[in-house]
Amino acid sequence: MLDQILVIVSVTVLVMVTPGPDMVLVLRNTYIGGRRAGLETSVGVLGGNLVHITYCMLGIGLVISRSILLFSALKYAAALYLVYLGIVSLRSGTKTLNASDTDGRPPRSWLAQGFVNNLLNPKGTLFYLGVFTTVITPETPSSVAFLLVVIMMLLSASFWICFVHTLDRPTLRDAVERSQKTVNRVLGALLILLGLRVAVMSR
Repeated sequence: MLDQILVIVSVTVLVMVTPGPDMVLVLRNTYIGGRRAGLETSVGVLGGNLVHITYCMLGIGLVISRSILLFSALKYAAALYLVYLGIVSLRSGTKTLNASDTDGRPPRSWLAQGFVNNLLNPKGTLFYLGVFTTVITPETPSSVAFLLVVIMMLLSASFWICFVHTLDRPTLRDAVERSQKTVNRVLGALLILLGLRVAVMSR
C-alpha cells in the first residue's frame, strides 16, 4: 500500500502543478472576483474530480475513452467552453477587480464554472482512468481504494487553497490592477489557446 500511496502522491502533485484549463480558470476568477471566487471555483473543480472518480470506478470512463463519438463530443464541448470563457475575458477590458462587479454573474456561478470546466475536460477522464487501471485496480481492497482517493482529494484541495491565497496577496493584486487590460487579454488568450489545444488533442 505504501508504494500505491507514493505513486498517487507523486502523480497528483505533478498533475496539479502542470498548467491547464483548471489552473487558468481559477487564476482568472481569483483576479476578477477575489479570494472567494477563486476558492468557489476550486470547490467546483474538486466536485468535477469526484464525478470523474465515480464514473471511472464504475467503468464508464473506459467506455468513454474507447468510444470515438463520446470522447469527441466531450472534447469539443470542453474546447467550446474554454474558448467562450476566453472571449468573455477578452471582452471584459479594463473592468475593475471587484467581486460585486462580475459581468452580471451571481457569486454561485464561480462554483459552476469550476465544476463544468473540470467535468468537460477530457484529460480528467484519461488521468483518472489511468489511475484506476494502474494504481487502484479491481483487486485493490475497498478500504485502500477509499484511502487513496481521499489522499488525492486532500492534496488537490490543499494545492488550490495555497494557490488562491497566494494569488490574492495584496502585492500581487495591486500589480494586476495596474495592468488590468493586459491581464484580461493574457488570461483570455490562454483560455482560448487551451480550448484549441483540447480540440485537437488525441486519446
